[in-house]
Amino acid sequence: MTRTAPLRTPLRDSVEAPAPEHTEGTRGRLLEAVRRPWLRDVVIIAAFVGFAFWLVHDLLADPHGRALGQNPTDQALYEWFLAYDTHLWTGDFSLVTDRLNAPDGVNLLANTTVIALGAVLAPITLIFGAPVTFALLVPINLAGTAIAWYLLFSRTMRAGRFASTVGAALCGFAPGMISQSNAHLHITAQWLVPAMVWAVVRMWRAAQAGERNRAVGSGLILAVLVSLQVLIGEETLFLTALTLFVITLVYAVMRRPSRADLGRFLAGLGVATGVAAALLAGPLLTQFAGRQSVPDGPFSPDYFYADLASFGAFSPLSIAGSPDSLRLSTGYTELNTFLGWPLLIVTVVAVVWLRRQAIAVACAVAALIMCALSLGPQIVIDRERTGIPGLYRIIHGLPIVDGALPMRFALAAVPLIAVLLVLLIEEVRTRPTRALRYGVPVLVVASLAPLLPSPLPTAERPAVPRFYSEGHWRECAPEGGVIVPVPIATPPAPEPMRYAVATDVAFGMPEGFFIGPYGRSRRASIGTYKRPTSLLIADVAKTGRARDVNDTDRALARRDLAYWKADCVVLTATVHEDALLLTMNRLLGPGEHIADATVWRVKR
Repeated sequence: MTRTAPLRTPLRDSVEAPAPEHTEGTRGRLLEAVRRPWLRDVVIIAAFVGFAFWLVHDLLADPHGRALGQNPTDQALYEWFLAYDTHLWTGDFSLVTDRLNAPDGVNLLANTTVIALGAVLAPITLIFGAPVTFALLVPINLAGTAIAWYLLFSRTMRAGRFASTVGAALCGFAPGMISQSNAHLHITAQWLVPAMVWAVVRMWRAAQAGERNRAVGSGLILAVLVSLQVLIGEETLFLTALTLFVITLVYAVMRRPSRADLGRFLAGLGVATGVAAALLAGPLLTQFAGRQSVPDGPFSPDYFYADLASFGAFSPLSIAGSPDSLRLSTGYTELNTFLGWPLLIVTVVAVVWLRRQAIAVACAVAALIMCALSLGPQIVIDRERTGIPGLYRIIHGLPIVDGALPMRFALAAVPLIAVLLVLLIEEVRTRPTRALRYGVPVLVVASLAPLLPSPLPTAERPAVPRFYSEGHWRECAPEGGVIVPVPIATPPAPEPMRYAVATDVAFGMPEGFFIGPYGRSRRASIGTYKRPTSLLIADVAKTGRARDVNDTDRALARRDLAYWKADCVVLTATVHEDALLLTMNRLLGPGEHIADATVWRVKR
């Protein structure tokens, strides 16, 4: 009797299944195919992809006509970034662009841009539009993160498929990942994180094996991955680096490596640091010292902190959650700590069970530190301030580091918990007691079941005016010119930025939604100050009452239009359109109709 290659089952990879002596026809070929390990990997990967796309199916059905219901403003911003990233292939790209906030511009690296993703997917953006690219990236990030962790668990950690699938599913579809999928592409694009972890592990193993060249080679790989991650999401890179530092430190203390091993590891790490610094010198100089750079983050840690009670609660975006638990967070986009009490209990059990394993202890310590940092400067329990200082106070106020939102530190704890679950399942897999072999995995899955996410809700959004979508804007402004939309885009209402997206950002506009310096201190701010004309327009747009204007208003308007280097002012269908039209006619004189817009040309 012949035997096939060893069959890896979910709970016990050492099982070997004898093949039938005669396998004929289609049924036999199917049975033989199922036994192939690579096919099982394909099935698992396909399941991750299918589930991710199902979560976003409503948005994918109509990317141009629908937006993520919980965060349409950030979606408009990211669509603008993706549309502008296509300019990388035409040579009309700059890390400080005046296509927004004209003429001062916007420092892209001071914002949460995803330049690398936008560049790679530029063909899709140019053919189908940035809304389609955005809608695809949401599930791609979720599935890509899960797949990358699955490969790390199953290949680098050599865990079984069942354990790897469970751990990867938590990494890719945790409540925080689903929450951040509401337009925070720079946070959910975590599929390079497992690759960076692999490079560090490879470096450590090479150092232990006495292979200095391999350790250095791993450092080169790590440098490239770090450089790419900077162009995808620096906040994720920062959290990854901090977490790996803690893990490495605790692991080294427990394992006490020899000086030679430590020297080879540090040599590889030094190469990674040096090469990454060389590759990123220019971009980082632009980010922190270039035009429109900012010295800090625009968000207050006293507001974006995690409530301690939220760790045991269920996310409103999961099947076990309810809208009531939203009170424990700042909104639907920051549900990073909603792990649920069952998972917390299982995690504690895993730590106790695996306390003799250095990597388990290192992950547990790192997870605890990251969760403690997420609590912010002062610990809050069920919305009540305790007066107890939080661990975050240690780094509060430090340059660059202070730009990270405290509550997002908890995102780094999720993969660490996943590692503990994988190790726990692997630990009981070879136990002789069936209750342990099967009971522990069942308990792990049961603790994760309440976190199963629901599809992301969406909402309709208005169509882009024909003036922009059909190219009529070229009748009043040249390529690279400046159009002043009425009303002007603001952080709470960035809708006019979608008009530029429809043209692949072929023209600039004043003000808008972005992060930039504000005032004499040049502290980071969302948006910028309003000039007199934009204040006047904003007042009419808010109140719906037309303004009586005088010669002073007209003089200020001429000055503002000159400052913006505007080619024309354009009013399209909007709330209080009649009041805006009457006011603009009084301010600039009678406009002309082009397609579905009223246009006022600016004479220079």
